[in-house]
Amino acid sequence: MNIALFGPPGAGKGTQAKELSKQYSIPHISTGDILRANVRDGTELGLKAKQYMDKGELVPDEVLIGLIRNRLSECDCETGYLLDGYPRTIPQADALTDILKEIGKPLDAVINIEVSDDELVKRLSGRRSCTCGESYHVMFNPPEKEGVCNACSAELYQRDDDKEEVIRQRLTVYNEKTKPLINYYDDAGILVNIDGSGAVDAVFADVCKVMDQFK
Repeated sequence: MNIALFGPPGAGKGTQAKELSKQYSIPHISTGDILRANVRDGTELGLKAKQYMDKGELVPDEVLIGLIRNRLSECDCETGYLLDGYPRTIPQADALTDILKEIGKPLDAVINIEVSDDELVKRLSGRRSCTCGESYHVMFNPPEKEGVCNACSAELYQRDDDKEEVIRQRLTVYNEKTKPLINYYDDAGILVNIDGSGAVDAVFADVCKVMDQFK
């Protein structure tokens, strides 16, 4: 089965992807992992990507799509793949469609995990961090003593990118960039929307129902 997984920040996409990869024995492929692996291994495309990364610039689409093509051509993708974090723009989606057609591995479905902005803000803004590396959530994983780390008793803090105004800006950007892709795959007839507002296990079960159709 060949699946792409979409979802906004805080939707639990990463957690779901890891469990789905185990459940169906297909590789979880994220663009970040591909970039890091190629840079580490010193591949030709990895060296090209590193030139941009070292400058803090975005890796161009033509380099990124080359890396993805190579990754999807590896033997562990023979029985399928779970693509995470790509595509993010219409040109990237067009390029991906072309290479998947070339290598005979077109997408079976694009699974979009939907969660309201208000729910996402509640999830993300409730995170609290400690300088020792421990992390908590005021609702879902609170410390034993409010505002104090269980491990080292230091005062917990809220990261800047976990503040509500920053989160809402991130979500605005995500929604603006993602909506055209949602329509793109909906028009292609392979988009499946999943309600991501429930418990992790419930969302996982719903995603599995979709993926079971392509076993």
